Amino acid sequence: MEKKITVLLVDDHSLVRRGFRRMLEDESDMQVVGEAGDGEQAIKLAKELRPQVVVMDCALPGMNGLQATREILDHSPSTSVLMLSMHTESTWVRQAIEAGAKGYILKDAIDLELGSAVRKVAAGETVFDPKVEQRTQLKGERSAALTPRELEVLQMIVDGKSNKEIATALDLSANTVAVHRANIMNTLGIHKTAELVVYAIRAGLVNVP
Repeated sequence: MEKKITVLLVDDHSLVRRGFRRMLEDESDMQVVGEAGDGEQAIKLAKELRPQVVVMDCALPGMNGLQATREILDHSPSTSVLMLSMHTESTWVRQAIEAGAKGYILKDAIDLELGSAVRKVAAGETVFDPKVEQRTQLKGERSAALTPRELEVLQMIVDGKSNKEIATALDLSANTVAVHRANIMNTLGIHKTAELVVYAIRAGLVNVP
């Protein structure tokens, strides 16, 4: 008998878990070893059961899926986490990758191939839903293109400071700050301060108190 891929399902909706369990148990090489309805329970079961793959819902009550993923991988780095989400925004994808997830797929995809995705992450591959991947590459590359100084200026723009105030704080001329502001907007493809602030917060480029 070939050894089966062991899977822990984490979702706060029992109906969703039941559906996913059915999908995975139809696969001859997989075994669902446990189910959790929240982040704390997921961490506890991952420690006890040592599954090869954790199928993790992103939005859990209390501790979210990103936090739970970090905790699980701290204790068991060899476990692969496949993140399931309703969100296509690049921020979520980036945070999932930073938390250590090997994959990110959309829950509402009509053609959700859960078995195939589980198989890939179990083999050490990464899996990203094509819908989110294209957007992430675009926005991720744009965000990564900002220099540390531009990120500093961006933080102050989000804090509501004027060019003059930013110039004083960073010991620059107001003209230099204006150039930084223009560069940031060009790099991110955004041309209004209000939109810039919203994007910076959503994309996790700045700290919000």
